[in-house]
Amino acid sequence: MTESTAAIPADSSPAPAPLRFAVMGAGAVGCYFGALLARAGHSVTLIGRPAHVQAVQQHGLRLQTAVLDVQVPMSASTEASAVQGADVVLFCVKSSDTEDAARQMRPHLAPGALVLTLQNGVDNDERVRAVLHAGTPVAAAVVYVATAMGGPGHVVHHGRGELVIAPSARSDEVARQLAAAGIPTQISDNVRGALWAKLVLNSAYNALSALSKQPYGPLVQVPGVTRVIDDIVAECLAVAAADGITIPGDVQAAVRGIATTMPGQFSSTAQDLARGKPTEIDHLNGYVVQRGAALGVPTPLNHALQVLVKLAEMKGAAP
Repeated sequence: MTESTAAIPADSSPAPAPLRFAVMGAGAVGCYFGALLARAGHSVTLIGRPAHVQAVQQHGLRLQTAVLDVQVPMSASTEASAVQGADVVLFCVKSSDTEDAARQMRPHLAPGALVLTLQNGVDNDERVRAVLHAGTPVAAAVVYVATAMGGPGHVVHHGRGELVIAPSARSDEVARQLAAAGIPTQISDNVRGALWAKLVLNSAYNALSALSKQPYGPLVQVPGVTRVIDDIVAECLAVAAADGITIPGDVQAAVRGIATTMPGQFSSTAQDLARGKPTEIDHLNGYVVQRGAALGVPTPLNHALQVLVKLAEMKGAAP
């Protein structure tokens, strides 16, 4: 399919009325975008863990960027029922929690509320759609942002911050609101390919960053690492081709560029392991392995990385 991608300029039209946003799974990604939306005048409710929610309720969310360090007042809750009344839900839970979180919020969604899946992996929108009531609009979003939690109620932004979202009945409206809030947003009819492009990036760097406990810049300076990354990417691209996926842009250039554009960034997998939390490796390298097995494409490097991260998870969970 020929890709069609339309950028939504921030100043293309007068600002429409504010929307009500809920962030289901208020980790670093959801908190960053939620903070920008709240600063732009939208009603935002973060749904997350108790310590984080308590900090936001007491002090607001601390948003720290290269040019800002501000407290952003907004609502916060530990309950999925807080999605009630939202026009848009930014669905930001870990991929392993997708079905459970969707079931929790299903009874509380307003009719016509758009659910945007801002997650790693390539099939979360399909998994959410299968759980929610028939007809609930769900659109996949590809997230390009480097963020981390600095503690409860504190999100730190390291770079980028754009979205690519799939078409839906409300995508144009929501994209304009996001762009007006300082979130560069595009609508693309090849979001699946864009999700795969990000999957390739994640598969190339996430496990290596986690296992070595190194950010991207120093990681690629180690002799032999770039060859390993090239071989990981080759496996991913072979699986994508066998699956009929058209990946937009120059994937190889994007992979090389990560280490220079975000040299100090640790992968989300590295952050999870450092906190002793389960990772999303089964939905990153593990997804490549799964599809490769189904399509008859060998993926030994991706399989090895998946297993090594699973072993590291066991070590982190040991008493």
